[in-house]
Amino acid sequence: MSDTPNDSSAIDPAVRAELTRLRESIDNIDAAVVHMLAERFKCTQQVGVLKAEHQLPPADPAREARQIARLRELAESARLDPAFAEKLLNFIIAEVIRHHETIADGAR
Repeated sequence: MSDTPNDSSAIDPAVRAELTRLRESIDNIDAAVVHMLAERFKCTQQVGVLKAEHQLPPADPAREARQIARLRELAESARLDPAFAEKLLNFIIAEVIRHHETIADGAR
């Protein structure tokens, strides 16, 4: 038995149990995040169809700016780094716009 930090047999059983409990919570939260993103994308797909049907542009910079400001405020109140929250939303927005462009291309 080694006492090195990377040797799991050296970890105190109480610490191991707490790590397991916390990691199970993280796994549950990750699953919830994936399901929430899936629901969000179902809604944005409907927005994309509506935009395509009415020849509206795939991107809405004013809406995106409002959403980023809103999300930064939410992040601050939740004690989450607002810059991280903005990066995450920008990543999601870019994917949504890509979907909307694909939908619009298919409608032409």
